[in-house]
Amino acid sequence: MGDGALSDWERSSTARVIAPVQPRKLAKVPFVELADGRLQGVVSSGSDIGRVYVSSVKAGTYAFACSTNNNRPCGGARGSYCNHIRALINEAVLQYGARRVARYLRVELADGDASGPAIAVAMSNTRPSQGDSAAAAPVFSRFLRHLAYLELAPTTAPLPEMQWFPPTRAVA
Repeated sequence: MGDGALSDWERSSTARVIAPVQPRKLAKVPFVELADGRLQGVVSSGSDIGRVYVSSVKAGTYAFACSTNNNRPCGGARGSYCNHIRALINEAVLQYGARRVARYLRVELADGDASGPAIAVAMSNTRPSQGDSAAAAPVFSRFLRHLAYLELAPTTAPLPEMQWFPPTRAVA
């Protein structure tokens, strides 16, 4: 590798995926991310297989939003975190680890109290407000884009939509 040769994954159209801290079941929360100053993601409906919710919690203020993929507000998110947001927090802890999620959201946890429920309680104690759901459309769009990548066959050929990334090294 020291001679300038690129490894297989560097020549591939796919990137390494960082393994979750703990295994996750993707059926309930298929998409979770720490991005744009929020914990955000997509949560499956418990009652309708064709419905998903786009949920988010803003770092620092803990303002939250939860709505369906059709921008209908969640009936459970009235003044406090709904079950979708709680599921999102719990899955984020499995994906990234409790300390990283708490640090990103700027939540102060007691020593030894690093869990999804502890994070939700700490944020709830600040009486967070219901935020605007402006993040729902971009989050859902990113989720759909990720799903589309799952349908592609693995290849070393470049993906045209990824061509705007500058090369990190000259290829000889």
